[in-house]
Amino acid sequence: MRIAIDSGGTFTDCLFVQNGKLQIIKIASRPDDPAEAIAAAVKLATGQATETEAILDLVCGTTVGTNALLEKRGGRVALVTTAGFEDLLEIGRQARPKLYDLFVQRADPLVPSLRRFGVKERIAADGSIVQRLAAGDAAQVLRRIKKVNPQSVALCFLFSFLNSRHEKLMASVLRAAGYSVSVSHEIIPEFREYERTSTTVINAYLTPVMSGYLRDTTARIAKLSSPRAQKKITAPRVRIMQSNGGIISAAQAALEPVRTILSGPAGGVIGATHAAKLAGLKKCISFDMGGTSTDVALLTGELHTTSEAIVAGLPVAVPMLEIHTVGAGGGSLARFDEGGALRVGPESSGAVPGPICYGRGTNPTVTDAHAVLGRLGGEGLLGGSFSLDISRARAFMQKQIEKSCAFRTVEQFAAGIIAVANAVMEKAIRVISVERGHDTRDYSLVAFGGAGGLHACDLAAALEMRSVVIPVFPGGLSALGILRADVVKELSQTVLLSAEENHHRDALEAILRPLQMQGVRILEAEGFQGGSMKFRHSLDMRYLGQAYELNIPAAGDVVAGFHRAHEQRYGYHNPNAKVEIVNVRCRATGITEKPRTRKLATRARSSRLSTARTVQLEFDGQRRTAALHHREALRAGDKFSGPTIILEYSATTLIPPDWKARVDEYGQLLLTPK
Repeated sequence: MRIAIDSGGTFTDCLFVQNGKLQIIKIASRPDDPAEAIAAAVKLATGQATETEAILDLVCGTTVGTNALLEKRGGRVALVTTAGFEDLLEIGRQARPKLYDLFVQRADPLVPSLRRFGVKERIAADGSIVQRLAAGDAAQVLRRIKKVNPQSVALCFLFSFLNSRHEKLMASVLRAAGYSVSVSHEIIPEFREYERTSTTVINAYLTPVMSGYLRDTTARIAKLSSPRAQKKITAPRVRIMQSNGGIISAAQAALEPVRTILSGPAGGVIGATHAAKLAGLKKCISFDMGGTSTDVALLTGELHTTSEAIVAGLPVAVPMLEIHTVGAGGGSLARFDEGGALRVGPESSGAVPGPICYGRGTNPTVTDAHAVLGRLGGEGLLGGSFSLDISRARAFMQKQIEKSCAFRTVEQFAAGIIAVANAVMEKAIRVISVERGHDTRDYSLVAFGGAGGLHACDLAAALEMRSVVIPVFPGGLSALGILRADVVKELSQTVLLSAEENHHRDALEAILRPLQMQGVRILEAEGFQGGSMKFRHSLDMRYLGQAYELNIPAAGDVVAGFHRAHEQRYGYHNPNAKVEIVNVRCRATGITEKPRTRKLATRARSSRLSTARTVQLEFDGQRRTAALHHREALRAGDKFSGPTIILEYSATTLIPPDWKARVDEYGQLLLTPK
């Protein structure tokens, strides 16, 4: 039995295959104990199985690493580096985060100076040994480390990506003493010592948190049983979603938690890519609006990763999908700043206490705004099992506007909250499209998440996008993406070679072959055979003298491909400049079993789509009558116009008056302007 879990800030989504059909369960998240929420969801899912015994294959998307990094709740780390480079984490780069901010403050290093230790050793820039690491020096550093009592150790020596001999020796000494050690050449064997050191330190910082979470999750799932049918879970296999769009074993995730920082959002990109393919669309932008945040990404067929991400003000150089996140979700709090302007987010009500209409919160949220405007259909959430107290939301929102005097009515206040949230999300979409040379008028919006369908048409209209796609299970599409993800291992190596001399196929294969063989060994250990493996090679390239690179597929004329990519990204290229290959990369993929995509039945000619009932909505300050449809009652080929609300278990979709909708053969909603 295959189950996918997406642990969000408000809800934990559980998607599984039951009798060949996808099923979804949503339960409230437990930020204080995410493993408990996962175990509860799995218990509900396995309780519906017909077998008395289930062999479980569980894949999880997690925010544990992300939250630990953002909230500075990681482990106590010691850093061992080359003598003289102990303060590298604080020195960083000379580039200013905000060019004109005279009072800008950098993020504090995760390892204070008292826990940073230098070792007398040195590797030269060509990989040769300048000063050997003596056993006595390694033992002396070990004694100093024991005095600060760290939970884990980060190890990063200069130029170890060219010659890892000293790192291996020091790591063996530390591991023999019982320490969990993150070693830079094992995690990211690439140049740029600051980014490599930062990434290795983050990995060590997250290791105690992630290993504890995975240990608890695996143990609780292994003990599960259903009293009703005496079902037992045997041989549970747990895998974790990575930031690069692939999954890895829980054991590997515990060793390299830095690869899981964008775990949940990456699942959403996989799911959105699948939805776009079903709809026959090649250019899309994914829009995942959940309870706490909104994640957007550009979709053009192949998954795009970057090794230049910044998380919590710290560089993370492992490959991650190019996802832009903003603090705007259904639970985002609305407030008035000191100047009286309305702000929405990034603070969120979370799962506890939640929006006002959930019964416990007292501060207005985006969800409360939709509720008082009638946009949630009046039947509650989760198929009616989660009731909403709209009168309570109105009462608290009335108190808020009486204090500020910014709005006359609750409806105006609610419309203002939605407008501000839309502005924040529109800006996020522009960051990953317009600011990178892509015209949004050529793209469609794939909207999902519990709140995505409520804002999709407004955002698409503001950006003049072609259409909107609402996938099946929009409130659980990230979990579906996690369920569809393949096992992926990203391998890389810094080479610093002339592209003109090494761009021919034979030369490139000689460089890439060792990485592919390493990938084969890793996938074979995961149980994959030759036919279920695939490999994608790429090159990080730049003009000689540049300090930044572009990732180019290692196929065809790579030099010409680099010139084209540089022209699109920066608006110019220099055909006379020398081009350099900086890093070589290999994405090794083990193809997993995918849930079957079912086509939706068409409606009989003798029957017609009937409206369940109508509700009153607020649009632009005017009351409008809207039709209300239940998603499960729709059939392929059904057409209808706005204003309409589509209700389903995992989400709510709003179709404004100037939009129309069609149901495609897979049950997806295709929305276009009238």
